[in-house]
Amino acid sequence: MQDTDTPWAGPLAGLRVLDLTRVLAGPSAALALADLGAEVIKVEPPGSGDETRSFPPFRDGESHYFLSINRGKKSIVIDLKTEAGVQLVKDLAAKCDVLVENYRPGVMDRFGLGYDVLSAVNPGLIYCSISGFGQEGPLSHKPSFDIVLQALSGALSVNGEPGAMPTKMGIPLGDLVGGINGPIGILAALHERHHTGRGRHIDVSLLDGMLGMLGYLAQLAFFTGQDPQPQGSQHPNLVPYGAFPASDGSIIVACLTNSFWARICTAIGQPELIDDERFDMIEKRRNNREQVNAIVASFTRQHTVAELVELFSEHQVPNAPILGIGDALTQPQAQVREMVVQTEHTKLGSIPIVNRPIKFADAPQPVPTAPPVLGEHTDSILDEMLSLSAEDIARLRADGIVS
Repeated sequence: MQDTDTPWAGPLAGLRVLDLTRVLAGPSAALALADLGAEVIKVEPPGSGDETRSFPPFRDGESHYFLSINRGKKSIVIDLKTEAGVQLVKDLAAKCDVLVENYRPGVMDRFGLGYDVLSAVNPGLIYCSISGFGQEGPLSHKPSFDIVLQALSGALSVNGEPGAMPTKMGIPLGDLVGGINGPIGILAALHERHHTGRGRHIDVSLLDGMLGMLGYLAQLAFFTGQDPQPQGSQHPNLVPYGAFPASDGSIIVACLTNSFWARICTAIGQPELIDDERFDMIEKRRNNREQVNAIVASFTRQHTVAELVELFSEHQVPNAPILGIGDALTQPQAQVREMVVQTEHTKLGSIPIVNRPIKFADAPQPVPTAPPVLGEHTDSILDEMLSLSAEDIARLRADGIVS
């Protein structure tokens, strides 16, 4: 049984991760492992550290951006432009289970920290490389940003209102997909290592990930031979589906099946439309999109969002108010799920952070530790992991190898 006096870190407790990532795609992958209980050691360059530490706005010098994706991690500052710094990373990698990096292909090799080198030091090391386009192909050495990946994956082409310029997704999915696929590959390789005793080099391409996220849109293009077009908040094949006007805002209504159509018709007081031959099948409603949407909108615009939420919920119609970020974070559902918690930051004191998105029934995890200040754990890591003396650490600091 679990010792109830010792907080359960999570299912990855005891796993040690060396995090050589920066900005968003790589750090979000390491974050997922930290959320699951792994010890994540973030290696940052001297001076400004991870680039996102310089992204405004700030509070007492701390960036909102860095705080958002580095909870539960430790920070050590090492200069990888020095031989001694590279050796320190090799020594740390020898004592880690996983390494995550998101430099362009070839950069880690030039540092002398490529997979071949580190797997020779630690054959069980799982080495995850996250890059815009993967380790091979004509784009592999090009820089990538979220909006570039949205554009090249086709995702940008279907985002926005019909007839208008494409619109970037508000959430940076082009980067965050690395935080999904990276951990999946790592966990699979950990399972394999139980049988083989050996690690793996995992090659995660953000473009591959975005293409994989196209889902039914890719299959739609295969079926029709045509590019799916932007639909705004609507669906290419399901009607009614999307945002509808209310007297004081707008509401989302989603009709996935004929049974939901019947519920919508009843809710808006027009049950005769259930069997109307113009609307009694999914294809017919799609072909009569403007008429269907006009019928629903003529009802919704006469009522407030609150009234519509109550009415559609009573009839078990999928619906939702369109919340701002602040309201989303404070809504009762998020509160019950403890999706926002307070944690103690070394510099800022008590701060709110988004909590782990995965819960384990009957096994609560402690509140994540706050994102670290730059180099907060340098001395303790060198002491505990590499058994360096205070004199050794002081010498490394004096030489600018660590800070």
